[in-house]
Amino acid sequence: MNRILEILKTQGRSQTWLAKQIGYSYAITTNYCNNKTQPDKVLLRKIAALLEVDVKELLLSSATSVISDHKQNDGPSLTD
Repeated sequence: MNRILEILKTQGRSQTWLAKQIGYSYAITTNYCNNKTQPDKVLLRKIAALLEVDVKELLLSSATSVISDHKQNDGPSLTD
């Protein structure tokens, strides 16, 4: 899982902007942003550089995504 879309929104950038920057179609870029497919390591590094973030910030660990999904569903946090 990745956080590309979240970081784009935080920076006020669009998926269209990212598609143009990386030279991929909007459809492919949308799939990356919506976690339907994942970019390869080389492309992930390029995206991180364009967004001026560490590549680690683009990635979610499975534990982080479970906690995030749980919180989004208004359930109690794991620390409650």
